[in-house]
Amino acid sequence: MFNKIILFLLLTGSRLLVSAQSTYDICVYGGTSAGVIAAYTAKKMGKSVILIEPTRRLGGMTSGGLGLTDIGNKYAITGLAHNFYRRVGRYYGKFEQWIFEPKIAEAVFLDYIREGAIKVAYDTRLHSVDKKDGSIRSIILENALAPDPATNITISAKMYLDCSYEGDLMAKAGVSYTIGREGNAQYNETLNGVQLAEAKSIYHQFPDGVDPYKIPGDPKSGLLWGVSGEPLQPRGTGDKKVQAYCFRLCLTNDPQNMVPVTKPEGYDPSRYELLTRFFPVQLPETIWWKHFKPMPNNKTDINSTGGLSTDMIGANYNYPDGSYEERKQIIKDHELYTKGLLYFYGHDPRVPEDMRKEMLKWGYPKDEYVENGHFSPQLYVREARRMIGAYVMTQHNCVGDAVAEDAIGMAAYNMDSHNCQRVIANGMVKNEGDVQVGGFPPYPISYRSITPKITECKNLLVPVCLSATHIAYGSIRMEPVFMVLGQSSAVAASIAIDGHKPVQQVDIKEVQKMLKTNPLVDNSVVEVLVDDSDSLHIEKIGQWQVKKGGTYGLSGLYCTNNSQLNEVRFKPSISHSGKYAIYTYVVNRIANPTSTITHIINNGTKRTEVLINMADVSVKGQTTGEWVHLGDFDLKKGNNAYVAITNKNADGTVMADAVLFVPKK
Repeated sequence: MFNKIILFLLLTGSRLLVSAQSTYDICVYGGTSAGVIAAYTAKKMGKSVILIEPTRRLGGMTSGGLGLTDIGNKYAITGLAHNFYRRVGRYYGKFEQWIFEPKIAEAVFLDYIREGAIKVAYDTRLHSVDKKDGSIRSIILENALAPDPATNITISAKMYLDCSYEGDLMAKAGVSYTIGREGNAQYNETLNGVQLAEAKSIYHQFPDGVDPYKIPGDPKSGLLWGVSGEPLQPRGTGDKKVQAYCFRLCLTNDPQNMVPVTKPEGYDPSRYELLTRFFPVQLPETIWWKHFKPMPNNKTDINSTGGLSTDMIGANYNYPDGSYEERKQIIKDHELYTKGLLYFYGHDPRVPEDMRKEMLKWGYPKDEYVENGHFSPQLYVREARRMIGAYVMTQHNCVGDAVAEDAIGMAAYNMDSHNCQRVIANGMVKNEGDVQVGGFPPYPISYRSITPKITECKNLLVPVCLSATHIAYGSIRMEPVFMVLGQSSAVAASIAIDGHKPVQQVDIKEVQKMLKTNPLVDNSVVEVLVDDSDSLHIEKIGQWQVKKGGTYGLSGLYCTNNSQLNEVRFKPSISHSGKYAIYTYVVNRIANPTSTITHIINNGTKRTEVLINMADVSVKGQTTGEWVHLGDFDLKKGNNAYVAITNKNADGTVMADAVLFVPKK
């Protein structure tokens, strides 16, 4: 029944519902996670909207296998982006869920489309752009399955949002962009350009001792498949190389729901010869299949890990600027490479027997990607074109040395680049390009980084291929952040329409106010967050220290002295009387945590004590804590209520991080 519902929704959103020429307030190009949220936002703001998607699936990577959400810090995820994970949670009976199956993500995106009554043109892609006086007047679209000028359609809109991973609308509109890595010197960075990780960087690097030649030790025999003979450039040198793409693999070990991995067309075991060189010298923790990340219902989200894995390093350089046919071939090459890797691990006699036996326990899920042979149709395009806009986000923004004052969202993930090439260094195989540097708090993303220069285009916003250097983009490019930026761009576009202004002249304070006061775009009562850093709404009693990092938001408070009573009161400003579900953010990845935490809820008339048993709190995924429900309470408008976190009966470190007050509907 689930698959029949999905098929019905896809068919009713077909390109045939779009007339040969149509006019809208806002045209959203790209049905990625950002595109769906942008279209929904614009429609809820009273604008006529069309969403253009070149394939038949919505959600991009979020519904394409990336179920282990790259969060960074939940504090940075707001508005409809956060609402998405709440909606996913409903499918699993949770408050919110950041780990999920592809089909569930797709179902949630289709819920947005249905609720917003959004017109979607599937299997439809950009052909050309008509631009005059610095503004896009219309775009011509073609049938992605069977291009024919006779079936082309023209879409005119007041505003355009390019939410594609490739930035095709941006590029055809004549907006400046770049591809690859800037040199460190260009923006005074240290982590851009060529970066050769040391062998101790075990998760994405070959250990020392792996020979690159077909006949070990004999350069005349030629290089093994996937190894480049190009000389390694000095550290920090810029180039046009693109960080590797892969498929985020959803597999299952449930025999009742499993389609076995079979030999793919054109299978060539020589492509995986490096693995056989890798096995004798590898570190056990780098074995790729030991990093299958569990998803609900016996499924996985598998990312590239180790020296040779699902990243097809060096095979994507032509993708960003490639024609549709070139990209199609690159996607197919990645698919066959990945399927071949799975088959190699399970069947090649040179793979250790225990690994082969383990791999054979896994296969493709019968209930996922039914329309695509149970394999994801979405290639993980980590980075393609990047706009050179009115403001360029750099490494300095990530670490806090530069702060954007016109924030329309936050990023919080590590500066993360996958490898860009596989080379020879000191006679050994090495991957180059991997960077994994974090340790900084959430930081603001500039509105100007999603706007082109006003001299280039006045009615286009680019929330996905935004203006950032390679290394800064590596931190920003996470799916939840794309959703945040999608919503922000739709709000800005709507304000620009109402004010008859170019996007560059929108009042950013008006955008920020709307995002804060109406985050779900439905005029509902806004939930109240009280964080430990909110000095106006917390009261500290006793001895508390500040913990930086590994918390919700910028910091958390903790106490280790239990010889006296210590307490932190989180005091919300309640704008509407009513019943509220109250949650406390529990961080259990700390040294010597207490086994229980006492919470006191005072609703202004009654005190209730709630004890949280830390053993009952399960923190899963790329996060440091979870929201734990304290109960539902009637709260009056005003400032009389509070939640106190105390060290009463504590036997270890107590954390007081954040409290959330969610209005009950």
